[in-house]
Amino acid sequence: MDADQTLRLEQAVAAIDKLDRGECLDRWREAFSRPPPKHLSLQFMKRVLIWDLQNQMLGSVSAKAKRRLKQIAAGQSVPATAKPGSHLVREWNGRTYQVEVVDCGYIMDGKTWRSLSAIARHITGARWSGPRFFGVQ
Repeated sequence: MDADQTLRLEQAVAAIDKLDRGECLDRWREAFSRPPPKHLSLQFMKRVLIWDLQNQMLGSVSAKAKRRLKQIAAGQSVPATAKPGSHLVREWNGRTYQVEVVDCGYIMDGKTWRSLSAIARHITGARWSGPRFFGVQ
């Protein structure tokens, strides 16, 4: 992004920041072809409009990221980044746990698990993000 583009973006963001509620509603309809959901704060609408402006000027997120976000929004699990054949190791409270990643899930201590989160819950007794607990996310 060159200096002119940066200046244009800064000016456009400043213009959005100065909008009153009515102007913000008009700009929202123009940007998204529909009115905003009811009860949105003025500040939130401005943030979304700025985000949309940045996407237009700088480029949007990748198609892969959009698919992943849709999966998350729909409550679908997103596959872990560890591939079958990987071995994950985590030390917890003085004990070392080893997990093998297989096609149908994970194996720890000879038992097959559907998710890393279930294993993390078994190990800690608390709800953890399994990929975060094992450092694969």
